Amino acid sequence: MFRLYRTASGIHLEHEGERRDASLSLDDVFRASEPVTLLQQAWEAAPPGEIRSTQLLAPLGSQEVWAAGVTYYRSRTARMEESEEAGGDRFYDLVYDAERPELFFKATSRRVRGPGETVGIRSDSNWDVPEPELTLAINRDGKVFGATVGNDMSSRSIEGENPLYLPQAKVYTGSTALGPCLLVGSLPGPEDEIVLSISRDGGEVFRGATSLSQLKRSYDELAGFLFRENDFPDGAFLMTGTGIVPDHPFTLRTGDVVRISIDGIGTLENPVALASTL
Repeated sequence: MFRLYRTASGIHLEHEGERRDASLSLDDVFRASEPVTLLQQAWEAAPPGEIRSTQLLAPLGSQEVWAAGVTYYRSRTARMEESEEAGGDRFYDLVYDAERPELFFKATSRRVRGPGETVGIRSDSNWDVPEPELTLAINRDGKVFGATVGNDMSSRSIEGENPLYLPQAKVYTGSTALGPCLLVGSLPGPEDEIVLSISRDGGEVFRGATSLSQLKRSYDELAGFLFRENDFPDGAFLMTGTGIVPDHPFTLRTGDVVRISIDGIGTLENPVALASTL
């Protein structure tokens, strides 16, 4: 099992408590047919050393970020609550039970924020939440080989107004964060927990948790649908959906701090600001 960290000085690997600098890129890893073997070779060729830069970056290269929706029962319920604000529908109820999952494009690499970087909320929205999600790393061949922590920032007011507004609710400057590392060679299991904490003015204003046992679809199932009739020469990230949704009328504000922790990976922390200021 490796933990891969990215900083301005390069790629760093952690294995059994030891850290080494690696002479490869994230794209090398995602393009490899056997990413774990590649990292093992890079580890053996690298001298021991500490991470030279303290500022971690998002652990991605040229990869697109995609997302799955309505994969937890709580997510299904929340999305139906959104749609009820505009008269109600059963789109989300149907997709929860359907064979085909909901998949949507989330971000290009330049829109993704790393640990400590600021994520955005839209100025034309009045109901905004983070969505804490286990995020899969998938190589160019469609093989799931690792995972990281993801924050799928979302405008619930825009999405709830009309399902066709989903891209505007999900894709904008600072709408995605990944980190703090990429866990490779081992994946979180059903017993592992996702925890979301939101702080405001120094105090916690929301806290929620769920276990991955509540995820309705398997990792390979989601990856398989993403790669149907689609190619990703640099691999891809896939957010797997959320089981933690703050109840209405909670909404994020400028200055809030979002912390998402997943067992075995770590904690991703990001302050919040208007997307127009980023």
